[in-house]
Amino acid sequence: MHRQISILSEIPEELHNSLADFLEGHPTWDQDRVFSAAVSLFLLQNGRKDSVTSRIYLDTLFDVAA
Repeated sequence: MHRQISILSEIPEELHNSLADFLEGHPTWDQDRVFSAAVSLFLLQNGRKDSVTSRIYLDTLFDVAA
């Protein structure tokens, strides 16, 4: 079970618009799922090669319930 932590972040308007377009066309995704996938992938690509980060990325990508 993963503990959830809320974050507040400002992003460029163009990125927000792209995210809104994506979410509109993919009803199984929500903003939290996108951000979790994005952050975990960023960490994996930038040196965080642990099993917890990998599992969070895969669970998020394949919509595995926590």
